[in-house]
Amino acid sequence: MLIDSPSAFKRRRFTTMDPLDAESSKAKLLAAKEKFGRDIRVFETSIASQTQNDFANSADEQDDFYEFTPEDYYRILATKKQDKFLKTRKIRESEQAARRSRITKAVIRVRFPDNNTLEATFHPSETVQRLFDLLMKVLARPEQPFYLYTTPPKKQIKDLSEDFYSAGFVPGAIVYFSENMPKGHDGTDASGPFLIDEIMSLKGLDLVVEQTGSVQPAEAMRESAAENPSAAVQDQKPTEKKAVKPKWLKM
Repeated sequence: MLIDSPSAFKRRRFTTMDPLDAESSKAKLLAAKEKFGRDIRVFETSIASQTQNDFANSADEQDDFYEFTPEDYYRILATKKQDKFLKTRKIRESEQAARRSRITKAVIRVRFPDNNTLEATFHPSETVQRLFDLLMKVLARPEQPFYLYTTPPKKQIKDLSEDFYSAGFVPGAIVYFSENMPKGHDGTDASGPFLIDEIMSLKGLDLVVEQTGSVQPAEAMRESAAENPSAAVQDQKPTEKKAVKPKWLKM
């Protein structure tokens, strides 16, 4: 399962950043990691991604679009038959164990209806229950029943005992948050906020740290050139070639 890239939310790389702001942002992120036991980021969901998912999630969408056709069945059956003849069960299990050992983390992004995304890092062997435990700590209304689902097609996550690897949530996945509103509810609180202020204060801090890290090397190079201009000039000076008299030329 793929995860969307936060590159759409990044500001210009060469904006002048205050190192003190970067240190403060890094300290807040580390404090959150220490308190909640894992890396946490908060950012705004991109408009493009949101539009695509709104289209995909439109009211119990046309299930026939995702209908399993006879062609799909025979194609998968042929693949399984081929694997059965070419590989023994022990070989397949060995290969799967090797693939699993190479994956060290699962990056899960939870999208909320208010256009905010919470990102947290888990180990692939942890169960989905860990994700729900984290949400209970960071939700603004933890007493309100909620559920998570994936799409497309829309599928509610119910087996909390399954680990992230078995659930197909590695190396990362996007899941969607929805509150279980009682029938006849006017939806007054459905717009949020969904996360506590402490978590929302982390919004965008990782970008400040990343941008400062990318700007500092360029600034260091410029400062080095300013302190030692002769070296820069020497590097730029073209090498002079000695004139060689051709053998056929007689003076």
